[in-house]
Order: sequence, then C-alpha cells, then structure tokens
Amino acid sequence: MIGPKIHLEVIHEGPHCIVCEYMAKVVETIAPEFGELLRWEKVIITRRDGALRFEELSEALGRFPPVPSIVINGKLVFDTTPGTEKLREHLQAIIQSMTPELE
Repeated sequence: MIGPKIHLEVIHEGPHCIVCEYMAKVVETIAPEFGELLRWEKVIITRRDGALRFEELSEALGRFPPVPSIVINGKLVFDTTPGTEKLREHLQAIIQSMTPELE
C-alpha cells in the first residue's frame, strides 16, 4: 500500500475545548483498528497551521465547518460528536466502497 486511504481531520479549537477533546478521543479510540488505512489529525484552529487548513477546508466546503466537526477526505461528515460505533461503521463503509468486489 502506498499510503492511507482515509484522511480524517478533527476540526478542533484547542485543549480548552472539552467538546473538541471528546470528539478527538472518539477518533483516537477507534483509529488503531484501521491501521495504515487511516491517517487522522487535529486541525487546531487557534494555531497558524490549523487556521490555514481551516481556511482551505472552508473554501472547499463553501462554508465554515462547525467546531468541532469531522472532515473525512475533504468532506464534512460529522458536525456533532459521533459514538465510536457510528464512526467505525462510517469508516468501514468508506473502505468497502474503495475495495473492488472479488468475483
């Protein structure tokens, strides 16, 4: 495999944001199940690099993504914190859609 198939970004305000931290914890909890298929990161909008990425995402989405939220492969997927099972199911569906069926 050349690299991760899924790029997940948690739009995050910073460590003072409890809701943001909770959303990141949900991702952190299930991320190991997906190994190298998943790359995830916090886009901390109060830091320069995070603010620049937030601006890029906003332009691509045509609006500001909510804080916190989850963007997967450049698409806003969750604007509220999903449970671990809901996030796991969504990631599995993405993987299945990328994998050609064996005949």
